Amino acid sequence: MLRVDIITIFPDYFSEVFDYGIIRRACAAGLVSIQPHDLRSWTSDKHHVVDDRPFGGGDGMVLKPEPIFAAVESLAGARRRENIAATKRVVLLSPQGKRLTQSIASDFAKSEQLILICGRYEGVDERVADALVTDEISIGDYVLSGGEPAALVVVDATVRLIPGALGSETSVTTESFSEASNGSLDYPHYTRPPEFEGMRVPEVLLTGHHGEIARWRRDAAEEKTKRNRPDLLKKE
Repeated sequence: MLRVDIITIFPDYFSEVFDYGIIRRACAAGLVSIQPHDLRSWTSDKHHVVDDRPFGGGDGMVLKPEPIFAAVESLAGARRRENIAATKRVVLLSPQGKRLTQSIASDFAKSEQLILICGRYEGVDERVADALVTDEISIGDYVLSGGEPAALVVVDATVRLIPGALGSETSVTTESFSEASNGSLDYPHYTRPPEFEGMRVPEVLLTGHHGEIARWRRDAAEEKTKRNRPDLLKKE
């Protein structure tokens, strides 16, 4: 079972979001457990302060290292990256991180424990990234008000790749960014009715000819990738 611990200053943000769909079923099946934790629980002052002004000046506040190191030590059993078990991943969610990919999510899904640190304000003291986390991850080239939405994305992308989480295991192998698709986008999908407002489903999909359908899907996926994400096409 994968254990997911989320370190945040807003634990109630996650109060219901995991109670739906694939994640709910995976939790019910014992494939994953997800627990948000209030970062303030690891402060030692009476006001439970988790942030302070940045050295060198500038706007905003920065999350302090002490409570984050204490939180990870409590949850992972170690407070330095080199002492954290290889089966555990400590992930800092930040705009400066490596962009999340299907491959990274697949690696996370094979872990024993995933600890997600939600950044906030102007960011997190850099000593957290330097000495504590195993992965610094971004979900895109834009800035969010905090790491909580990014944590939702990471959890969803990861949990669905745990064996048994999906009703059909072939869904993972044929979707966008999968190894079977050579990293390209998924092919277009259609369902009933065969004609809608003058737009018809491609005839080949109605023939039942599996070889022709497979070829059409391969060509259609390549065309869609060229149109929407040409950066994904492998260079010769």
